[in-house]
Amino acid sequence: MTKYLVTVKPGSSQEKIIETTPNELVVYLRAKPHDGEANEALIKAVSKNFGVPKTSIKISRGQKSRIKTIEF
Repeated sequence: MTKYLVTVKPGSSQEKIIETTPNELVVYLRAKPHDGEANEALIKAVSKNFGVPKTSIKISRGQKSRIKTIEF
């Protein structure tokens, strides 16, 4: 299982993932932080970037925060 500390930047003009350290990411998302849209977009972006199924990605901490911990 891999854990990452993720800082989410919702409402960005483009989507991208920047790996700041081996276990930390900054993820820029177009989705707004409303009704879980940003969380869904985060899971989709991480899935695409790392080539893992969306169902194997879990937000373990920070469901309602911009700083999250994800596991996959």
